[in-house]
Amino acid sequence: MRERGEPETFTGSFTQQEPIPEAGIAAALNVLRHGRLHRYNTAEGEIAETALLEEEFAAFTGAKYCLAVASGGYALGCALRALGIGPGDRVLTNAFTLAPVPGAIAALGAEPVFVETTGALTIDMDDLAGKAPGAKALLLSHMRGHICDMDRLMAVCDKADLPVIEDCAHTMGAAWKGVPSGRHGVMGCYSTQTYKHMNSGEGGLIVSDDADLMAKAIILSGSYMLYPRHRAAPPPEAFEAVKYVTPNVSGRMDNLRAAILRPQLADLPRQCARWNALYRTVEAGLRSTPGLTLIDRPDGEQYVASSFQFLLPDWPEAKVRAVLARAAARGVELKWFGAKEPQGFTSRHDSWRYAKPQDLPRTDRILAGLVDMRLPLTFTTDDAALIARILREEVSTVHQGDVQAPVEMPQAD
Repeated sequence: MRERGEPETFTGSFTQQEPIPEAGIAAALNVLRHGRLHRYNTAEGEIAETALLEEEFAAFTGAKYCLAVASGGYALGCALRALGIGPGDRVLTNAFTLAPVPGAIAALGAEPVFVETTGALTIDMDDLAGKAPGAKALLLSHMRGHICDMDRLMAVCDKADLPVIEDCAHTMGAAWKGVPSGRHGVMGCYSTQTYKHMNSGEGGLIVSDDADLMAKAIILSGSYMLYPRHRAAPPPEAFEAVKYVTPNVSGRMDNLRAAILRPQLADLPRQCARWNALYRTVEAGLRSTPGLTLIDRPDGEQYVASSFQFLLPDWPEAKVRAVLARAAARGVELKWFGAKEPQGFTSRHDSWRYAKPQDLPRTDRILAGLVDMRLPLTFTTDDAALIARILREEVSTVHQGDVQAPVEMPQAD
């Protein structure tokens, strides 16, 4: 019990997810008992769990076609390959993103070209328009669940004849003006890694309405000539022009992971509502905190907020670090995207030295004050309110200058 006058602390884990639902555990046990984990290893009359997941996810997003793969990063690389991206091609992407996004570009020998970031943590449309000429594609990252004005973005890209692949790792279940995230570009890529909106440890999904691109992606993923076993796939004739010339870069999802995911997909709308309740509770608790800027969410965005970001704009590094350290001492784990050296999953464009150094002053200014926090569904809204109180107190204290020397922050995954 907390003593009178003792500061509140939070004792929950920012990396602990909810258990896999019982229906997913039962489905996984069924796969384990029969042993047919490989997606093309089925008994007579059996439909593979992976094929069913693809069919259900296509219906969920409103896409014609869907492909389940081994990871979100593989989904990005597969989509780029299907689009014909290769060595020397310029591919645009957000300057504020995570390393697998430019990594997918660089792994093909292509050149990542970073586009500036706005204070809303979305891609800068003016910078995009300026860099679009001569680029082969835009790999658009809806980073940390923030969706830009997709109508304006598609107008810019259509004018430049620039195909768009959407990285929806943080926006599964989200939408722009009612159109699901991933359905504006030629292909949408999703992740089912543990910290995403569905959890299979690792995994990914690709959706598209383009029969040629999806036929290539299915061959790329390692279907051999077994593509007729896909149910959310283009018709057989779509494969005729590509099946002999498309390399196998195997990255299939297996039936075990698909079995775990199908019940989660059925429950996803309810889970999204729970994440947003946590987000709104933290947002309300931090509103009008001196020195802290909340991220504006546009009216057209239907978000799924499994993480929370705020800005400490133009704060000196020592004060930002003091907030992180003081929050950590009270049990609140924050990540900072402004550090000079990458730490955990946080890194910035100048950490990715497989890409050419680029001058991005607006992004650098945003990242210098950008603080990030996970919101796992193991938290309650009471937890979220407590976290907001702690952050409000510590940000206010540091902002007003009443700061002790920061302690060494504990390292967490």
